[in-house]
Amino acid sequence: QVHLVESGGGLVQAGGSLRLSCTGSGINFKISTMDWYHQAPGKQREMVASITAGGITNYADSVKGRFTISRNNAWNTVNLQMNSLNQEDTGVYYCHSFYYSRDNWGRGTQVTVSS
Repeated sequence: QVHLVESGGGLVQAGGSLRLSCTGSGINFKISTMDWYHQAPGKQREMVASITAGGITNYADSVKGRFTISRNNAWNTVNLQMNSLNQEDTGVYYCHSFYYSRDNWGRGTQVTVSS
């Protein structure tokens, strides 16, 4: 069974930074593409960053230049460094991996950016 556990969310002022982490178990982490999704209040969940097993990254236009995704296969973790946060970044951030032919999600971590 796949378990993805996020941590690192919280309350931050606009312009500030947060670092999210996701730890995975039940998967062959080092061969898995890992993603971070953002769900703003009242909106659909959207991918903000992904990283392949080989370290190739992809970002949503809204976060390019501000967010950085990275992974540590030895620790089965994927991180999301979020800088220059703004109120539109508020919401729940989910760790995701498509594994065992299905979507696997963590429970999410709340990020709130205040003005």
